[in-house]
Amino acid sequence: MAPSVIRVRNRSLTACLLAPGELPCSCSCEHLADRPVLCVASTEQATPRTRTWRRWTAPRPGCACSGPTCWTTAAWRRPSPAATASSTSRPQSPAPTQSVELLAPAVTGTMNVLKASSEAKVKRVVVVSSVAAVMVNPGWPQDEVMDEACWSDVEFCRTNQNWYCLSKTLAETEAFDYAKRTGLDVVSVCPSLVIGPLRQSTVNASSSIIVDCLKGDHEVKLKLRNFVDVRDVANALLLVYETPEASGRYICDANARQVSDVIALLKNWYPAYNHATKLVQVSDEPLFSSKKLEALGWKFRTFEETLRDSVESFTAAGVLD
Repeated sequence: MAPSVIRVRNRSLTACLLAPGELPCSCSCEHLADRPVLCVASTEQATPRTRTWRRWTAPRPGCACSGPTCWTTAAWRRPSPAATASSTSRPQSPAPTQSVELLAPAVTGTMNVLKASSEAKVKRVVVVSSVAAVMVNPGWPQDEVMDEACWSDVEFCRTNQNWYCLSKTLAETEAFDYAKRTGLDVVSVCPSLVIGPLRQSTVNASSSIIVDCLKGDHEVKLKLRNFVDVRDVANALLLVYETPEASGRYICDANARQVSDVIALLKNWYPAYNHATKLVQVSDEPLFSSKKLEALGWKFRTFEETLRDSVESFTAAGVLD
């Protein structure tokens, strides 16, 4: 399989960020007439349960084109492995391997990208974090919308074995600590639950929440959830990369909906499906503010458009058969 090369031209990076599939474990560089050299590589761990990969725009050690002519303008840290559907909402049962599977790729992977970016003199690193690094904070006023000032409580996450939220929080704090120490320009984007058209051949944890609403054999938790379209997340990443004044964290959340209302919409639009009947009421998620990101010019799709496009892509992929 030939290595992938991303061309960073105007807004074509959005398509690159949404490109399906995984990059091979190889490196490729290309000189562009109007942009710097771009180097793309990925890594994948050997064990099936800990598969993680990263898309780099900084040359790796040993890259054939490493040297004074190989430099970049941005690096992108892709998300760490996804949590299970329940991992961000309640304490986990003891699972030593889960803590390793989530913490190591998130923290070590982030640091690897940051160090390589510094060596390559990258101008800005955009870290894809999550509202998981925002939402688990028992000290935050319950009636107050969460913004970028709110961080998940590390010790609370550790005590409750909430490894996913802990991994996201540690990775993001490590990134900003590294930025302070080195002067590297680091910006983070914290999306809520990402749905929308599938960009891979399998259903991930976030998309499975919608899939489960259309299949009666899965338990569905009724609560307020926060959603954002994958295409709007890609635009947010590009926006904070291209905007010189962008700095710090950016919550990327578009629509808050009760899951019961989502099910009602799906029943109305797609009556032929075997809709969820195993329903369990649980605590609502907090509300988030994306005003800081919107101030940069970020716009997002309606929830109805995102939901329709999600289901259409599930149908095309055969995951609802």
